Amino acid sequence: MRWKGRRQSENIEDRRGAAPMIAGGGIVTVIIALAVYFLGGDPSALKELTQSQTRPGVSQGIDDEGREFVGVVLADTEEVWTALFERMGRRYEKPRLVLFSGQVQSACGFASDATGPFYCPPDKSVYIDLSFFELLKSRFGAPGEFARAYVIAHEVGHHVQNLLGTMDEVQRQRGRIPEREFNQLSVRLELQADFYAGVWAHHAKDLASLTEQDIRDAMKAANAIGDDTLQKQAQGYVVPDSFTHGTSDQRVRWFMKGFQSGNPSLGDTFAASTL
Repeated sequence: MRWKGRRQSENIEDRRGAAPMIAGGGIVTVIIALAVYFLGGDPSALKELTQSQTRPGVSQGIDDEGREFVGVVLADTEEVWTALFERMGRRYEKPRLVLFSGQVQSACGFASDATGPFYCPPDKSVYIDLSFFELLKSRFGAPGEFARAYVIAHEVGHHVQNLLGTMDEVQRQRGRIPEREFNQLSVRLELQADFYAGVWAHHAKDLASLTEQDIRDAMKAANAIGDDTLQKQAQGYVVPDSFTHGTSDQRVRWFMKGFQSGNPSLGDTFAASTL
């Protein structure tokens, strides 16, 4: 993947070091909390655990290369989605990407690094603690640069869903339908974001000089954070009714469908009879 020295997005807000760190949130806690998050749980349930730990401080600017990387990837998503929205007869509103260390306040509320990367619809922003990328490499076995790009592209995929009204449609069902059924909607929402990440990769392959290895790295990342894989790691068995993001196979399959087609209109996971 070619990214060094390329144009960076201007829509980066660096909040690293902007506020004191809370106690807790160490790497072990992050690993546990990621499992909770990707299984649809509430990371705040780890409060007692995190209060018993300490987290080393992270100085703002300590990872300038990481900032450059996310800036380049975000710029590529802006270029691709602006063009795709124009083809739809719509205007693409560029999201903001917020870098933080340890904890952050968003329009969706307070979040810690234990939450992992996330998208907040009300403020149209992607939030990332760059330490997650090291976790992606060391804990989930997805070390490639394009595995990191996939994570960003997935969150931007949620932004696309927000602009198209898909997220609102799903959220309106919360509390109106049984939890099991809402979880199924959540899975379809997440798989569509994976599909959109693949669509972006299809159109960015020339911008970033992507190789077959880059795509394999993205597939490895998608596979590593499937609900079934994480449940097996966390508890030794799977509970399909609790899935909120999709299985490893599903996540890889929808990413590849987007990558191979490059057509956002083919990603209606909500109409798909099988995922």
